[in-house]
Amino acid sequence: MPSDTPLQLLGGLTATEFLRDYWQRKPLLIRGAYSDFESPLAPDELAGLACEEGVEARLVEEHGKAGSWQVSHGPFDEATFVRLPERDWTLLVQAVDHYVPDVAELLEDFTFLPRWRLDDIMISYAPPGGSVGPHVDQYDVFLLQASGRRHWQLGGKVDDDAPILAGIDLRILERFEVENGQDWELEPGDMLYLPPGWAHHGVSQSDDCMTISVGFRAPSADEAITSFADYVGEGLPASRRYADGGMAPPADPSELDDAALERMRQLILSAIDDPTQLAQWFGRVMTQPKYVDQLVPNETPTEVEDLVTELQTGVELERTLGSRFAYRLQNDGQATLFVDGDGIDCPADLARALASRVPIDTDMLTYPGSAELLAHLLDRGSLSWPSEEEEEYGHPDDPWDAEDDA
Repeated sequence: MPSDTPLQLLGGLTATEFLRDYWQRKPLLIRGAYSDFESPLAPDELAGLACEEGVEARLVEEHGKAGSWQVSHGPFDEATFVRLPERDWTLLVQAVDHYVPDVAELLEDFTFLPRWRLDDIMISYAPPGGSVGPHVDQYDVFLLQASGRRHWQLGGKVDDDAPILAGIDLRILERFEVENGQDWELEPGDMLYLPPGWAHHGVSQSDDCMTISVGFRAPSADEAITSFADYVGEGLPASRRYADGGMAPPADPSELDDAALERMRQLILSAIDDPTQLAQWFGRVMTQPKYVDQLVPNETPTEVEDLVTELQTGVELERTLGSRFAYRLQNDGQATLFVDGDGIDCPADLARALASRVPIDTDMLTYPGSAELLAHLLDRGSLSWPSEEEEEYGHPDDPWDAEDDA
């Protein structure tokens, strides 16, 4: 960000104030985060997306006052929506920013946070009473009301071992108590920030309730240790082993003594305590695609000369929706560009440009080696040429209209 000015998105707080006082510390209700907000997606378009193969979608239904829950997974069809009642269910569609450019554009409003921390945008639709129950997420989230109204209640910070309902594919809390004053109804353009581990419960209050959830990725300690160990291990020679040359005779040959443990500790620490290696792993893991089959490589390699000619005609390359870019500066004017789980050495200015949102046009060719790198990224699916036709995800027979006619 060019300056630390107050942001409407943060209710008039500067980025510094928000990060210091709220980020990962406490919730923040922001009335009018967006003025005159209009949802980038209609309910029938969200339903149509949930009918597509490969799209992660869930339908959560609550039956009766006793709170009997049912979860089903997409892809769905028209018959699914026709059978639904007039209330008490929720449709959740993950990673909508991977499919809808107008939704992906919302991520540009959150550049007061590192791009590589962003995970995806989930969008939910719910008629009156629709909910996923009181629950806890282990990641930061901004909950933006896109249309309709939703009633939110917060229950404070929850311990990791808080009991949850058994026998259901949802982490619904067995007990939920509303904190004093943490009870609001959000309208379009209002937004609620929640740090990890904060119990919350949102219930639709209208028949057009859509909520946009901007989530952030944060590897758990067990995931990080396992992943880093695998990354380090791949580069270690088999000859690098536990050694105990010059040791004293053991007092008891069956005992694992302190000296042996220290030798093993030093072996492990010497293998992992490498900042350069850590940066290479971290850049790769934080730019991993959310879905392994997200990238669609070209069947035939791109000719560099053809790519240059196309850019010179005024056509721009696009960063593929859902692709992730980051970079790490080196000491010699170079950088590692991290793209979708891979690391590529290139000039620092080129890495910085590609990881930003500047257009990928003929100006990008001024950087040394850029044409070859662009061809490589195009062939692996991280970049793409503009589509001739913009794909629409509305279901061919509007599920909501079908429901009204049923």
